[in-house]
Order: sequence, then C-alpha cells, then structure tokens
Amino acid sequence: MKKEELHYIHSFEEYLNDFIDLLISYSPKVISALIILIVGLYAIRLINRTAVKIMQKREMEVTLSEFLSNSLLWAMRVLLFITVISRLGIESSSFVAILGAAGLAVGLSLQGSLSNLAGGVLIILFKPFKVGDSIEAQGVNGVVTDIEIFSTKLLGINNQTIYIPNGILSNGTIINHSQQGFKRAEIVFSLSYETNIKNAKDILMEVMKNNKKVLKKPEPLVVVKNLADTSILLAIKPCAKIEDFLAMTSDIMEESKEAFDNAGIAFHPSAVKK
Repeated sequence: MKKEELHYIHSFEEYLNDFIDLLISYSPKVISALIILIVGLYAIRLINRTAVKIMQKREMEVTLSEFLSNSLLWAMRVLLFITVISRLGIESSSFVAILGAAGLAVGLSLQGSLSNLAGGVLIILFKPFKVGDSIEAQGVNGVVTDIEIFSTKLLGINNQTIYIPNGILSNGTIINHSQQGFKRAEIVFSLSYETNIKNAKDILMEVMKNNKKVLKKPEPLVVVKNLADTSILLAIKPCAKIEDFLAMTSDIMEESKEAFDNAGIAFHPSAVKK
C-alpha cells in the first residue's frame, strides 16, 4: 500500500474516532433535550385544555377565551423552545436578545393593529355591549353581529355590514340602546295656540295607553316641550322593547293623527327623536 493511501486511511480513522467521541459526549444532551421536548409538548397541551375548560365553566366570552388560550399556548411553546436549545448547549441569552429586538421591531411596525388588539381585549373584558345589542358609535348605528379581536362588525339599519376598528371604538363614545332592555322615543307635535292643551294631552296619553307595544313601565309621558312663536310643542315619550321600537313609533304617530282628526285638532309632527 502506498504511503499516501496509508496517510488518508489514518486521517479518516482519526476523524471517525473524533466523531464517535463527540457523539458519545453529546448524546446525553440530545436525548435529554428530546425528552424535555416530548414531555413539554404533552404538558403544554394538557395545561391549555385545562385552561380552556376553566374558562368555559366560568362562561367567559368566547372571543376572549380563544385569545387567552392561544396566547398561553404560544407563550409556553416559546419557553419550551428556549429550554430545549439551552439544554443542547446553545447560548440562550443572545437568542432571547434577538427575539426581543425582533418583537420590538414588529411592535413598532404594527402599532395600529396592537391598538386594535388592546381595544378588543378591553371591549371583551368590560362588555360595554354584546352581540345582538343595538349601538351607536363613531357616527354609525347598527346591531352588533360579531366582536372580533381587531374589529367589531355591525349590521346597519339599511342592511349594510359595518366594521369599526376596536382601537377607536374602545376610546370613543358608545351609546348602547339595548342595555336597558327598552328604548324611549320622543315625538313632538306642533299644535296651534287655539288648542286646549289639557285635552290634547289626554288624547295623546289615551293613544299611548291603548297601544300594546308601549310599555306600562316606565310610564309614557306627555309634556309641553316649548311655547314657540306660532305653535305649542307637545312631546310624548313612550317606551318600547328594542324589537318593537320602530313599529311602535310609526303606530303612535298614525294613531295620534287619527285621534286628533276625530277631535278636530289640526297638527303635524315637527320632529321625531329616538
């Protein structure tokens, strides 16, 4: 055998021995890291399932429970990943620093989205409204059909689908028409000064009492709103359930017109406020 061939064989044997020695010395770390990974994944799944069951038993909002469970899941996965690479002998401090810097960069680039995320969490936690409520916010009216983490979806009066970012929604004024379970209308009638006010008030009160959609409590009201230059402004304030409100308002105006016609009182509605 040639001298060069002997040299190559000897070098290969040295590399092979070094590799075997390295494998023997490093194998306990690999095995322990694999054990930690397998046990950790099982523990994460168990903890996440337990957390979901606890939130379901406490009847937590579905959107919030999903967000919290996903956040917990990914936080535990990141911790497990750092633990595994540390066990393999990789320096974790520099990795954590890189991860933090990347998180900061992503956070700065997604400030608007993070604001909407925080707003969604606040809405879900403090519940200024819920799905099915009729609300007024950011200059729009509608019924809440879905509360998502980044936005809230409304169904408008004319059947439009409206999306409002949760960031501005949580920081603005929200009028919830459904929270009390009923809604009060204000319908203003303009009557001439020749009209007997007491008689007109009795007629309007009778109309409201005879309408089945008008709630008995809170009681309907009839008040003199203003004495204008050319007319007396009488305001009636009946209450109705949310689902009956529009029909009640229309019925009251129609029935009031008929009642005034029968009594010989001329009028016209000058304003309707909901």
